[in-house]
Amino acid sequence: MNILRKSINQNKRELATLLGIFLIYIFFTIMDHSYLSWANFLLILQQSTINGIIAVGMTYAIMTGGIDLSVGAVYGIVIVAIAKMTVGGMNPVLALIVGLIFGTLTGCINGILVTKLKLQPFIATLGTMEIFRGIAYVVTNGVPVVGVPDSYRVIFNTKLFSGIYVYVYVFLVAAIVFGIVLAKTRLGNYLYAVGGNEEAARLSGVNIDWVKIRAYMICAFCAALAGCISLSNLGSGNPTAGEGYELEAIAACAIGGSRMAGGKGTILGTVFGALLLAALKVGMIILNINTFYQYIVTGAIIVIAAFFEVIQVKLESKIKK
Repeated sequence: MNILRKSINQNKRELATLLGIFLIYIFFTIMDHSYLSWANFLLILQQSTINGIIAVGMTYAIMTGGIDLSVGAVYGIVIVAIAKMTVGGMNPVLALIVGLIFGTLTGCINGILVTKLKLQPFIATLGTMEIFRGIAYVVTNGVPVVGVPDSYRVIFNTKLFSGIYVYVYVFLVAAIVFGIVLAKTRLGNYLYAVGGNEEAARLSGVNIDWVKIRAYMICAFCAALAGCISLSNLGSGNPTAGEGYELEAIAACAIGGSRMAGGKGTILGTVFGALLLAALKVGMIILNINTFYQYIVTGAIIVIAAFFEVIQVKLESKIKK
């Protein structure tokens, strides 16, 4: 009983988000019974994949007390790069690997700007967001790269067990791997320490700069992976791809319990946050609710999640006293 109570206390934010998903399911099922179906469940999984993968990486940046506004631009530039390579005749698997490496290097740039040049993460990644997006436009002249071969598209866009696409499994694997890294490895412990109290972590011998650089590299890798998946679905590389995706990723993290000041959060919570947003959007589409209202509801949920975080912090402070 004590173990169960301890587990609930440790994961109460994740459980609250899971409860939110359950309530959304009940509400939309009452409104339209077609919402509660296997096909719709698969649709929610598919809709949550891109945002979920980007949000998993964003969790690492937020964990350090930072933010990465460039993930949408990294997503877009990787799509353009891989589209260019595959249309030009490069082996699809090699193009995929090159795209992931290229995307990860953009994260290294962000990390260096934040740690070595001492720029605020918001400013540094805002600048690189514009740079990466601009490069995508220059390379394509603002025109989408079309004709991505099927040999690339089948890598992620193939159905496996129970009609689930490969990219959904990739999302689940990425969430599990990066969840284990954050919860069970030395890097994860360092990330929590840096976000919780950077000076104390430094005095304990933690290499703050290297921890932050790796966090931004993981964040960019996830954005690049999401771009690779999206290209297999769309079949063309559009330089505008990913605009605004950084906000949805931050929203998923906030809803899932990541503290924007750093030092607190889990990948499980982030995944639940992405699923909640996807469940909400799919439900609103089924009910034919105007897209503009979807933005309002999503924003309201973010505000409510942030408010709960404030209340939780105050309660924890009172308990400690």
